[in-house]
Amino acid sequence: MTKTAWKAMMIAAAAVWLGTASGAPVHARAQAPAAQSAQNPERVVLYYYKVKWGFQDEFVDLFRRNHYPVLKEEIKSGRMKSVRTFVPTYHRDGRADWTFAVEITFRDAAAMTGPSDDDAIQRRLFPDRAKFLKEEQRRFEILDAHWDVPLNQLDLDRK
Repeated sequence: MTKTAWKAMMIAAAAVWLGTASGAPVHARAQAPAAQSAQNPERVVLYYYKVKWGFQDEFVDLFRRNHYPVLKEEIKSGRMKSVRTFVPTYHRDGRADWTFAVEITFRDAAAMTGPSDDDAIQRRLFPDRAKFLKEEQRRFEILDAHWDVPLNQLDLDRK
């Protein structure tokens, strides 16, 4: 960082600090997350995966075989409303942040944050527990990254 850029950054930081210390309004609130609408209790979470180069087909196969059936059981139980999966249209130049994404709509916040029956479902669907656990371990071994993004819907028509 150049001396000029460092000085400009320090002046900006001081201005924010002085504004906060003086009681003057600081517009950091614009960055605060939107509140979830009470009219729509459903909660949507995006789960992003970045699969190591060359392992995409294996990852999708493991996901389809081992994790997707568990998610479908969660829909049957009513905990989840829907599950959709996505891949980018183009791989671009290899710097894309994600190569596979899952959108899960939960019934409500309690369903999203509360305990799940995943373990019981897995044991029922996959009696060969050792094979299931080995394949799930492999699914995560071939990832470069994974992150979850719970979303709050922002209603731009409502003031």
